[in-house]
Amino acid sequence: MAIFLDENSRIIVQGITGGEGTKHTKRMLASGAHVVGGVNARKAGTKVDFDGTVLPVFATVAEAMAETGANVTVGFVPPAFTKDSVIEAIDAEIPLAVVITEGVPVHDSATFWAYAQGKNTRIIGPNCPGLISPGKSNAGIIPADITKAGRVGLVSKSGTLTYQMMFELRDFGFSTAVGIGGDPIIGTTHIDCLAAFEADPDTDAVVMIGEIGGDAEERAAAFIKDHVTKPVVGYVAGFTAPEGKTMGHAGAIVSGSSGTAQAKKEALEAAGVQVGKTPSETAQLMRDILSGS
Repeated sequence: MAIFLDENSRIIVQGITGGEGTKHTKRMLASGAHVVGGVNARKAGTKVDFDGTVLPVFATVAEAMAETGANVTVGFVPPAFTKDSVIEAIDAEIPLAVVITEGVPVHDSATFWAYAQGKNTRIIGPNCPGLISPGKSNAGIIPADITKAGRVGLVSKSGTLTYQMMFELRDFGFSTAVGIGGDPIIGTTHIDCLAAFEADPDTDAVVMIGEIGGDAEERAAAFIKDHVTKPVVGYVAGFTAPEGKTMGHAGAIVSGSSGTAQAKKEALEAAGVQVGKTPSETAQLMRDILSGS
């Protein structure tokens, strides 16, 4: 099994005719993902050829869903238009909307996050690499050839650390890896993924990657303590970050002791999570758990 994305996922791409949309649609198709079409209102009615796979372009998400049975959309839409594209996907009631775009204004993210509450669409992102269930499907920009199917779950704020962890644990493999994004306001959270992995009978253990800033990791630690029975190992990026300075991701800023890597590490360890000081050390902690050593 997998969480959120599996062999029954039928993917459309919002922004399929743009540079990033074209490049990553081709990569998703090459990885075996079932991409069934795209959305660009200005090019509706045309078709795009991806090395022999010809995909139709529709005017709206709702039209694409009606014609193709799509249940996932991946958005490669410029930041200025991302809010409208996500709201369109929510209105169409597509089950999963993966928002890859970086640089989405926080107010726009807050708007479409609030709009989605109580509706039928799960949002992943923005500013994220998407998610992959190796051997089943791939929605986003995660490389498909760095790991294999297995029984480890991964939830991460960082795209590049997602890739590193998948590669380091490639001998064990993953049920699903979810890059949730590092912006201050995101759709799917660490806690959402932890709950899904806990409920998935084919996920045996979970790697959780966080970073400085905010309190998402502390809240995840409290959830793990109360609700997660499977082994969890963690890594928090930013142990050497200077206080008060924004580091990379928009959410990665600390004030005093709040949001520091050390505070997050201590909260996770208090919940029974083993926390590595480096990604490689974290991978080794998981390797030891899975091998019974």
